[in-house]
Amino acid sequence: MNVRGARVKRNLTQLQTLESEAIYIIREIVAEVEYPAMLFSGGKDSIVMLHLAAKAFAPAAIPFPLLHIDTGHNFPEVLAFRDRCVEKYRVSLIVGSVQDAIDRGVAFEEANGSRNRSQTPVLLETAAKHGFNALMGGARRDEEKARAKERIFSFRDEFGQWDPKNQRPELWDIFNAQVHPGESIRVFPLSNWTELDVWDYIAQERIGVPAIYYAHERTVFERNGMWFAANEFCRPKETEPTSRQTVRYRTVGDATLTAAVLSDADTVEKIVEEICVTRITERGATRGDDKVSEAAMEDRKKEGYF
Repeated sequence: MNVRGARVKRNLTQLQTLESEAIYIIREIVAEVEYPAMLFSGGKDSIVMLHLAAKAFAPAAIPFPLLHIDTGHNFPEVLAFRDRCVEKYRVSLIVGSVQDAIDRGVAFEEANGSRNRSQTPVLLETAAKHGFNALMGGARRDEEKARAKERIFSFRDEFGQWDPKNQRPELWDIFNAQVHPGESIRVFPLSNWTELDVWDYIAQERIGVPAIYYAHERTVFERNGMWFAANEFCRPKETEPTSRQTVRYRTVGDATLTAAVLSDADTVEKIVEEICVTRITERGATRGDDKVSEAAMEDRKKEGYF
């Protein structure tokens, strides 16, 4: 208060505003929903989301578990970092295994060797097994057009499916978290963030991320205009020669369909500079699963994908 009793206006920066909103959303879902969990892969967005959750409840412990749907085709650097985060933040981790689901006949590997679509039944089964009726995810609206139309509190029916034409309004940031028996919510605290916001926040908070995000030399091959790492999950065809290139990953997912980009950005500052002049979204540039059709992501989300 100043001498006249008027309230002093506090001007928040862009990152402070986004941080405040995300923390509010995380606290709101914990306050309103009985059994929440946070989806966590060890990727940059889920790492930032976990950092925000720690801030939201400090000095108390994070009051919900982490949930990872493991395709079995993950980059080893990311899995190792995931485990370090679990230890650092002292949270419990629940893993849903796609390989186990394939062995039981619940899920099936795609013709191209990808298990990305197989995550959906495993996610729904694991959430039902543990009684989770709210799952927080790190998806952002700037990533892909189907995600751009999704609300922050995204409601799913009793089959875990998303109907983009049947969602509750979110006027003035008022969220309705009421769920009926069998229904669930997907919640996206980073929905209004951009890729640049995420990296600016990582730089500001000095948050560690897997080394795969920084430029490094890797054996790669070109396919459909994208650079894929040659590894046990993704093998080049006879017509796809390999080479050693300096690359980095803008996003991490199923190793069979996630490509790298040519880059020499080996620090957070260089990554921020690189993103500032980039005109293609990270998924648009590096995710082969989004190129199956114009509505590939939306089709998967309607089935229950996160």
